[in-house]
Amino acid sequence: MRLHRALLLLSLCLSAAPAWPESDSIPEAPPRNRGEGPFARLILRGVTLINSTGAPPQGPVDIVIVGKRIAEVRSVGNPGVPIDPAARPKSLPGDVEMDLAGMYVLPGFVDMHAHIGGKEQGTPAEYVFKLWMAHGVTTIRDPGTFNSLEWVLGQKKSSERNSITAPRIRAYTFFGQGADEPVSTPEQARSWVANVARKGADGIKFFGAPPDVLKAALEEARKRGLRTAMHHGQLEVARANVMDTAAWGLTSMEHWYGLPEALFEDRTVQDYPADYNYNDEQHRFGEAGRLWAQAAEPGSRRWREVRDRLIELDFTIDPTLTIYEASRDLMSERRAEWHDTYTLPSLWDFYRPNRNAHGSYWFDWTTADEIAWKENYRKWMLFLNDYKNHGGRVTTGTDSGYIYKLYGFGFIQELELLQEAGFHPLEVIRAATLSGAEALGMDSDIGSIEVGKLADLVVVRENPLHNFKVLYGTGALRVDENNRAVRTAGVRYTIKDGIVFDAQELLADVAAIVQSARLSSGTGIPVQPGMESAETP
Repeated sequence: MRLHRALLLLSLCLSAAPAWPESDSIPEAPPRNRGEGPFARLILRGVTLINSTGAPPQGPVDIVIVGKRIAEVRSVGNPGVPIDPAARPKSLPGDVEMDLAGMYVLPGFVDMHAHIGGKEQGTPAEYVFKLWMAHGVTTIRDPGTFNSLEWVLGQKKSSERNSITAPRIRAYTFFGQGADEPVSTPEQARSWVANVARKGADGIKFFGAPPDVLKAALEEARKRGLRTAMHHGQLEVARANVMDTAAWGLTSMEHWYGLPEALFEDRTVQDYPADYNYNDEQHRFGEAGRLWAQAAEPGSRRWREVRDRLIELDFTIDPTLTIYEASRDLMSERRAEWHDTYTLPSLWDFYRPNRNAHGSYWFDWTTADEIAWKENYRKWMLFLNDYKNHGGRVTTGTDSGYIYKLYGFGFIQELELLQEAGFHPLEVIRAATLSGAEALGMDSDIGSIEVGKLADLVVVRENPLHNFKVLYGTGALRVDENNRAVRTAGVRYTIKDGIVFDAQELLADVAAIVQSARLSSGTGIPVQPGMESAETP
């Protein structure tokens, strides 16, 4: 039932969640049938390099990959003039060379909030993984392991072996997940953390818990080398906002809950209306859109205190701006052009307004609600940009699979939103790559294109710094020299561990999965259930 997921989330907030039954796991990804490599020696010729270190673009550059790792990055000339062959790395017998002249190469993207679908969404792992990979996402953090920790760890191992087509995976299990009884004491919290560490979890995702229990769990996680993330749910945030949890050892916050509460100056709780009910999803999301208006003003003393303390603690903010976009413009998200080809009918059904489902809160969404959310974004974005400008770490995550947000496509929307927040496009790329790698403790292996690092790369024909829309699987529209409307092709290749994936082939596989599902269900193109066909996106 759709209610199952909502009840699970509520029980997680109360620190008493059992593991998901095995039957609730989605189908695992099939054996890999796409991608070539890794090769003994692969050379990418003539690219323009967009690294994630803050450096400006550089090209033409040749990149030499030996097996899974980058062996050389060499500038081979200047734009607009022929390349001197003597300047290039020499070809060796058996080399594989790709002439990518005029194309751009970036580090593989990191999605820090990437749920691997769910049975209720009807999203098999192959569908989700290929959508991510087709958009250049080569590393994900699954913050909650809805399909069970054991299931995600199994897919993680398969991804490490590259026996499936999938990004590399970091598994953060929900706090309390799999416990035989509610985790309600500090001693139980420490024991539970020790147990999931032994099972191989990479980290823990929290919603909230009594302060002494939460503090004990965070301390034990840090002691055992586990990273932590938290959605500061409204049921517990009044007892522990982000200033509290960061001081106790939390390494990253999800979304923005807990941050405005830390910025309160004239109150201690959110200004809930008298008829507010947390279990009413429209109440929850409608009032959330009015929360930043209650926080301290930008540049105020309290604003600076919170900002500087979190930076001092080396704290990561993973905002997931993209998942709330429908709150400020519902129609544009419902009718996004990629739904026509790439959204499964079961996922489309999951999005529809439903009082029993998490994130399907369009019961009577008003113009006033959208205006409030637009103002919410304005102040939220000001904090993110200010945090970044003063040395704080901001990453990219999506939380796709909810609220009309599609895997892969939502990631590119997150890049656009960070640019809207005031990030220079090079700062956006850094947030999407190196900052995520740092937050995961993986920056010695991924996050930038440097000698010795893993060959996780994104190849695109167009310059994404000019227009991030060229990264969408549906491409970007422009008018050519003949006054014709044309569409770019999106990511051309995604390279992971030196294996070259044709992004267009991956998208074709996803389109075939969707078409097959539509034929078997008889639904045709997506239609909002309960509405006239004129509402079809």
